[in-house]
Amino acid sequence: MLKEFKKFILTGNVLDLAIAVILAGAVGLVVKGFVGDIMMPVVGHFAGGMDFAELKIILTTAVEPVMAADGTTVITEAVKENAIMWGKWVNALINLVIVGFVLFMMVKAANKAKKKQEEAPAAPAGPTKEEVLLGEIRDLLKK
Repeated sequence: MLKEFKKFILTGNVLDLAIAVILAGAVGLVVKGFVGDIMMPVVGHFAGGMDFAELKIILTTAVEPVMAADGTTVITEAVKENAIMWGKWVNALINLVIVGFVLFMMVKAANKAKKKQEEAPAAPAGPTKEEVLLGEIRDLLKK
């Protein structure tokens, strides 16, 4: 069973998948940093310095508890704010567009590099040993 597991783990597909997952995580961090640290400040600048993450529609306002003068009796209970955070959703949409564009550009560059490799003409190879032997047999048969 251990030998079968070792054979399974060391196959090319499993190793390729593991490497792809690790690289995807690293690329994800790079893209997230690019979007959050470079692109979103630019978008915020052109939006008048607005941070979209703070935009919301408040459904229930927050209420802080109020203590009585003696410090023990609570006059009102605490209520958390309930709001529709539509600004975070806008940030997510902008993030999606930017990530999609960055990935599109990466795939386009990779395809361009791959196309250049395919277009490179292969050096003309001389005849193989089998071709030379077949040529000699043909010439002997002609005689």
